[in-house]
Amino acid sequence: MASGKIGLRKKNTDNMKLERSSGVLLHITSLPGKYGIGTLGPEAAEFAGMLRKAGMRYWQILPVGPVAAPFGYSPYASTSTFAGNWLFISLEKLAENSWFSGKIGDSPFREGHSVPYGEVVLHKLPILESACEDFFSRAPAGEIADFERFVHDEAYWLRDFALHSAIVEHTGLHDWLDWDAELSMRRPRALKEWREKLEARVKFHSFVQYIFFWQWREFREICSEQGIGIIGDIPIYVIMEGADAWANPGILQLDEETGRPLSVAGVPPDYFSETGQRWGNPIYRWKEGNALSAETFRWWQQRIAHLNKLVDITRIDHFRGFEAYWAIPAEEETAVRGKWVKGPGMAFFKKLREATGGLPLIAEDLGVITPEMESLRDDLGLPGMRVLQFAFDFNNKNYYLPHNIDNPNCVLYTGTHDNNTTNGWFYGTEIDESTRKYILEYLGYEEWSNFHWKLIRQAYRTVANLVIIPAQDIAGYGAEFRMNRPGTADGNWLFKLKEGSITEEMLLRLRRMGEIYGRIPKEG
Repeated sequence: MASGKIGLRKKNTDNMKLERSSGVLLHITSLPGKYGIGTLGPEAAEFAGMLRKAGMRYWQILPVGPVAAPFGYSPYASTSTFAGNWLFISLEKLAENSWFSGKIGDSPFREGHSVPYGEVVLHKLPILESACEDFFSRAPAGEIADFERFVHDEAYWLRDFALHSAIVEHTGLHDWLDWDAELSMRRPRALKEWREKLEARVKFHSFVQYIFFWQWREFREICSEQGIGIIGDIPIYVIMEGADAWANPGILQLDEETGRPLSVAGVPPDYFSETGQRWGNPIYRWKEGNALSAETFRWWQQRIAHLNKLVDITRIDHFRGFEAYWAIPAEEETAVRGKWVKGPGMAFFKKLREATGGLPLIAEDLGVITPEMESLRDDLGLPGMRVLQFAFDFNNKNYYLPHNIDNPNCVLYTGTHDNNTTNGWFYGTEIDESTRKYILEYLGYEEWSNFHWKLIRQAYRTVANLVIIPAQDIAGYGAEFRMNRPGTADGNWLFKLKEGSITEEMLLRLRRMGEIYGRIPKEG
């Protein structure tokens, strides 16, 4: 780690214009890392080079915040929207530092297609703790100064996150409402006492974030050198148990006395669920009287500005919630008795654009698409999403069918992290034989083999400016390798590539399709 200010990278955040291009969807944890999980180390650099060889321009990842066992290690249930997932930290890169005196040793993990999160935590945590001791006892003065600048510059989120992490660790209580009342309600005296009591662990969690963001900066530079832009991802809501809610209760609809949510997020009953979906996230306090809440806006401004320094474009989950959101009384066990409430809308985004200098966002507009939501998206000039797995229901006016993609300003996926793999979907039980025949007829094929390449080719030939292909579809994997099964609590977010899963032949095949259909970068 060379001496020099770590500063997070600032980007030109003018509204992006998607050029005709392609990319891959693969989370960092899914890289073929040697130590049980993908990291920001050599495997990330190698994968960026593979994308360039394939003629791709973008690498889309999932949210990068810290994950935890009580929340199923879901990147969409992070304990902080600002902090980084310390499991991304590369031990190989850590060991390159002159102040590091330990040994990372040979990997105790067998290479497999599943991340053993619990084992990875037990293996990596003591190495990072030892590294922290080494850093503060052996690091050059310049690097100590870098750390201190980082802590100062990121204090607006890091100070509370590090304390929150230390308290959770000390008490074993992930829900801050279960802490001592004085602490959960953030009384100044209690905060001071706990900060002093847990000073060493607060310092450790600050150090871990310093290492994460240093390695992230180097990862970002490697991608940039390869001509690869990073597409990040954020859920619209935060979890109640995380540092964001504890540190910023004023931005949420919480009871002033108990701190508990007055209403929670979800979606109403529909064709797929008679009782809807009760997500349970606290809802934002968007308004102060008839005006936009200054406190809530300031937090969102910081959130987007922070992400703009980490990635090139951000996919924002549940874009519908900015136009109107489904508010469910907190005491209700299902989503049935919720109601639609107008969101912050155009006024919020106009102010956000002025404050951050631009809106490099992709609107996740899947599901029920209303005219009001479409107007908000289009008036902002944001690209929306299309998914080919949603297209084939025998309705030739289906919104997702390739011939109905009439606006190039969109991002087209064969499937997302919430979908089955393309082969798992096509050859599995989600569709019947008549649907399979219809799909092949639509695509102009008779042979059933290698369906994933058929759908990838269809995606490439559409007018959509950007096409994103999940790595599992490039490898031709089946249903057992999908990333997430919505509505299930176990067995998600585990997928991991093995070394050599994506071959040279696959990369060249993608490159040739990019050349044929005009998706190769000009400099490629």
